[in-house]
Amino acid sequence: MEIFVLAFFALGYFLLASADIGVGMLLPYLGKTATERRTVIAAIAPFFLGNEVWLVALAGVLAGLFPELEGELLGGNYLALVALLVSWIVRDMGLWLRGRVPAAWWQAGCDGAIVAGSWGLALAWGVIFTRILPVPVAAALVVAVLFAMHGLAFAGLRLTGRLRERAVRLTGGSGERPTYALTATALTGIVVLAGADLDLAASAADGATLALLVPVMLVLMPLLVLAQAWVWWTFRHRVTGPSYL
Repeated sequence: MEIFVLAFFALGYFLLASADIGVGMLLPYLGKTATERRTVIAAIAPFFLGNEVWLVALAGVLAGLFPELEGELLGGNYLALVALLVSWIVRDMGLWLRGRVPAAWWQAGCDGAIVAGSWGLALAWGVIFTRILPVPVAAALVVAVLFAMHGLAFAGLRLTGRLRERAVRLTGGSGERPTYALTATALTGIVVLAGADLDLAASAADGATLALLVPVMLVLMPLLVLAQAWVWWTFRHRVTGPSYL
């Protein structure tokens, strides 16, 4: 059961967060002007903080249910994890601070932070996956491209008009829904392969800890799903203009 809990939070994070990361990676392409970029950011604004909750929950699951695995991942991927955390902070700073100062140079700097942070997140995760599987580190670029394509599909689902056309153009004309399903399937495959390559059963916590924490996680999981569903339903309409970010 503890493996199911870990898979639940891992898949939840990568399927949801990779979409807003991918949008940030391609922000200069999707939005050619400052106003367009602000509209593109509005497409992910209601979701990115909620998506990051999945990562925090995933870290908690690793620490509580798989302490040995957490130690191995932290020790074996120290530089990649530092890059991931720095990129996370830089990207979120760009998203939150972009609208604070109405100056072109400030907005351009925040846009650069969003793009750099998003690419840093995607590549850091790619490096971590290459270490787990293991495959050549160059495969991290494949993971980053997959994040970008997932983000394009998400942007196609969220935007309208010229902005949507730009997003769909790079999906090969297959449309945003099939592309989103395809990239989600590919991301699921990577997560499952990484999990299969880890000795999860041997690195699980002791029986007493599992007996305490697993039921708590099982109670929290449907609440998290309901909260996520509420956010998606509330912001289900396509974005037509900038938001407060």
